[in-house]
Amino acid sequence: MKTMKHLCSLPLLSAAALSVASCSNGNKARPNVLFIAVDDLNDWVGALGGNPQVRTPNMDRLFESGVLFTNAHCAQAVSTASRNALLSGLHPSTTGWYGSTTDFRKNYDTVMTGNQMLPEYFKNNGYDTYISGKIFHNGDCDYPGKLDDFWTECAPHFWDEMEARLEDDGYGYRGHMFYPFPAGGGQLVKAYGTDTIVNHYMKANRFYSLCGGPLDKNQIPDKGMYDEQIAAWAVNKIGELKDKKDKPFLLGVGFLRPHVPYTAPRRYFEMYDQDTLNLPDIPENEMSDIPLFGKAVAFGFTPKGDWEDINSVENAHRELVHSYLSAITFVDEQIGKVLDALEESGMMDNTIIVLWGDHGQHLGEKHHFRKQALWEESTRVPLFFRIPGHSEEGKTSDAPVSLLDIYPTLLEACGLPANEKNQGCSILPVIEDTDIEKEEPVLISWQYRNFAVRSKDWRYIQYRDGSEELYDHRTDPGEHVNLAGNPAYSEIIEWHKKYIPSDPALPAGMTEWNKPDKYDRLMERWEQNDSIPVWLR
Repeated sequence: MKTMKHLCSLPLLSAAALSVASCSNGNKARPNVLFIAVDDLNDWVGALGGNPQVRTPNMDRLFESGVLFTNAHCAQAVSTASRNALLSGLHPSTTGWYGSTTDFRKNYDTVMTGNQMLPEYFKNNGYDTYISGKIFHNGDCDYPGKLDDFWTECAPHFWDEMEARLEDDGYGYRGHMFYPFPAGGGQLVKAYGTDTIVNHYMKANRFYSLCGGPLDKNQIPDKGMYDEQIAAWAVNKIGELKDKKDKPFLLGVGFLRPHVPYTAPRRYFEMYDQDTLNLPDIPENEMSDIPLFGKAVAFGFTPKGDWEDINSVENAHRELVHSYLSAITFVDEQIGKVLDALEESGMMDNTIIVLWGDHGQHLGEKHHFRKQALWEESTRVPLFFRIPGHSEEGKTSDAPVSLLDIYPTLLEACGLPANEKNQGCSILPVIEDTDIEKEEPVLISWQYRNFAVRSKDWRYIQYRDGSEELYDHRTDPGEHVNLAGNPAYSEIIEWHKKYIPSDPALPAGMTEWNKPDKYDRLMERWEQNDSIPVWLR
């Protein structure tokens, strides 16, 4: 087995310490790039084995044509931070981009001085750039005034014309791109009723979005689900581009499902028998060896905690698993439409395909029903490359890789100059030879000063209060046994600690860390009242 000890450096440098990238506008014989993003897709894909009952024939077919990374992870397990890390090439611990798009805008100009977002870099280096759907968190751009710098042409925001009839069941959820909600609003409406939900402090955010169910025709947008419209625009664009040979293109196609609410047309639900679905393996004492900070992360956003509230509704956990699987199969079919169009265009042999999920998703593991954590279910994602002339076919690699590696890998594969700002590394050598092992682990953050380091065999977690978790994936792939308190593993812990930044960036817009966040407040309340929920003990 070949080993590369220094294939790349982990993102530990500050943005100011990195040099300015060089640019070139040449485009001779450069390949096109089909850049497919899937929102909230964990390892429940056939080829990754996260759920053996899932039906993903199109992704599985695609994965037979290149290299699938089975140990790939996001930089932070929430859409906005993950996508902006990938697209900027900079880790959240460098930028301070841990939170919302509004927070990112506070220091965007400072952080991005001398740097370019991925589509901007391609556009400035001779590519036409197109987008349909969600590549940045808000779709085509998170930064006012930068849209034309990033993209040659953008598809419409299909969700901007959402029919009023579809909004009633969403109870004011602000993420219109993720509609429709299930009939009646879903499982948490059953638990609390509409008045409680509307008046809850999270009323405009995550509370009631944790739901799922099938959609009938009268619940679906007139022009089809937004992912269907995203796919249709991309298919049409590929048809236009097949006769345009003067410039290479980068086509970003960002699908919205399986993001909550887990809804899709009813026929996808009918592909599964809900009564025979396997639920995740969750030991009764799952949380007994988790530090208090980890328990606060697992709690979620509902009044009694996601786990307790979901389990207060009969059959809700099983319904969510059914719904998530159905949403995955739905989006897999949309991916298939785009792949078929590329095949039919005759451009397949000169087009790189990269497919990635922005972060994972818990379906009850660690008594958690979200992403926004540092465990495997939150951070592990599909990452696939098909690079004509470079990638082996039908191969997998278990090298620990980051979504930050996509940017530099595409630059090298397209013959573009390296962007010296990139904090990931090109994994083209591994794509060309999957026998290569990569020793450097992946750094993952969750909010300020909470980190995971994922190596080939281990996951080490360090929360900002100093508490720790350690899991041996050779014997415990479900991360059920925390080894951090066992002195036999002290050397393993010390090795992983080397990759944690000693002075990570403060959250964007802050000059000092001088306030408790929701986790601090929750832990303080539990400790004062001895009120840790029973299901977290």
